[in-house]
Amino acid sequence: MAKKKRIMITGAAGNMGGETLKLLKNDLSKCELLLFDLDNPNSRQKLKEYEGLQGVKVVYGNLLDRSLVYDCVKDADIILHIAAFVSPAADEFPERAMQINYGSAKNIIDSIIESGRAHVTRFVNIGTIAETGDRMPPIHWGRVGDPLKPSVYDYYAVSKIAAERMVIESGLSYWVSLRQTGIMGPAMSKIQDPIMFHNCLDNVLEYVSDRDSGRLMRNLCIKDIDGELNKGFWQHVYNIGGGESCRISTTEMYRVLYGKLGITNLDYVIDPKWYATRNFHGQYYLDSDKLEEYFHFRRDSVEYFYQSYLDNLGSLVPVAKVITKLPGGQRFMGSMIKRTMKKQAVKARGTLRFIEDNDTEKIDAYWGSKKNWGEIPDKLSEVKGFTDWKKAIKLDHGYDENKPAEQLNLEDLKGAAKFRGGECLSTDMTTGDWTRKLDFKCAFGHTFSASPKLVLEGGHFCPQCERESWNYKERAKREPFFAQVWYPLQGETDGREYKKIVSELDAEKK
Repeated sequence: MAKKKRIMITGAAGNMGGETLKLLKNDLSKCELLLFDLDNPNSRQKLKEYEGLQGVKVVYGNLLDRSLVYDCVKDADIILHIAAFVSPAADEFPERAMQINYGSAKNIIDSIIESGRAHVTRFVNIGTIAETGDRMPPIHWGRVGDPLKPSVYDYYAVSKIAAERMVIESGLSYWVSLRQTGIMGPAMSKIQDPIMFHNCLDNVLEYVSDRDSGRLMRNLCIKDIDGELNKGFWQHVYNIGGGESCRISTTEMYRVLYGKLGITNLDYVIDPKWYATRNFHGQYYLDSDKLEEYFHFRRDSVEYFYQSYLDNLGSLVPVAKVITKLPGGQRFMGSMIKRTMKKQAVKARGTLRFIEDNDTEKIDAYWGSKKNWGEIPDKLSEVKGFTDWKKAIKLDHGYDENKPAEQLNLEDLKGAAKFRGGECLSTDMTTGDWTRKLDFKCAFGHTFSASPKLVLEGGHFCPQCERESWNYKERAKREPFFAQVWYPLQGETDGREYKKIVSELDAEKK
């Protein structure tokens, strides 16, 4: 009898990891599970039922513990690296975000290589939609290969970009990076944090449910174990999205949610001046169907989130429905909700706090200027919102994408580098080789080496520019590729340089 494949799941007690585990526990006839999470009461409680279960090993510890990680990784056949230190906590503790998100991936990759299984072990890295940052209308449709543009202060995205670069250039035979979108479900319905006001009213997201995310992970593992997963799946970057039924704008989501409570006039609930108009993340995907074609994981629509929200409110729902039917009831309920929401907006990292403190750096990041903020109407009904949601502007990636991948040559790379404001310095390249590193120079004169896979498919370019600052205004002037995601959303005078306080080089020193 063939030896069962061992699947290691990091962040097994988390949202996505937990849903993955619920499904994989039914496949123990085909696999063994190694569940890894931090040693704290929450993890202990969520994983308690799996302790002692035949075919399951639970390990509590820290992914920055190199020795412990090696012991877990050396016998793993498939590693689902789901664990992460995410926003909003990552925004408050950027050094910790980089240490955990970059450091954990580095420890796993190093352990795979040291165990002599670089050409055997499957490594599934979970990236994030936040890597491409603000994609407000009219450039709200995107795909893998678009410019990376983490929002200012978003160190979760910054750390994930550094980790993904390392994964792509790792030399592993079986790696994949899946950029996760917003995960809807019970956890999302309970969010009460200032970050809710960073999500612009005209922003869009193609969400995916926690359950569908778990189904994706499970189907990936079992399809690989059964020998049904095409080898061509590996060594690529993909966007995770729930498809058409999970695409929605922030305003429309509020309209439906509050409508279920009987509030039809959003002026009673939403003050547009509390919401940022840029510098978040989100998009609809032109390419998320690729994963669906591989793994057929989609079951939920955005209705799942609405129900989760109502379930979270519990007995308040019928009360609200009665009150909002009374004369003046909508205004009364709206004012109550508004007061509760304002408590978050005035906290540290809250948009109203930025205005009250006249924090010009934050104001410029989230609105462009104080003048821009002042011009926002006082009522949502007076806001001229975007409407042409189905129109997709497909960004230029700087090379002929209709050309077969095996015909990619040095001239293609030279043209792509020029479109990125730089230059390909290499004088030779094996035609069709996407993995061998070439030498480049960026628009600011930094030299570096990168594979065509990293540059053309991943959307990465100069690591030094990425490490040093958010310098988007100057980059847009010099890089036609990047200008596509800057000028449609910014005024002529908008933009400043924001220095970054941590990079992956700091994490490597630890």
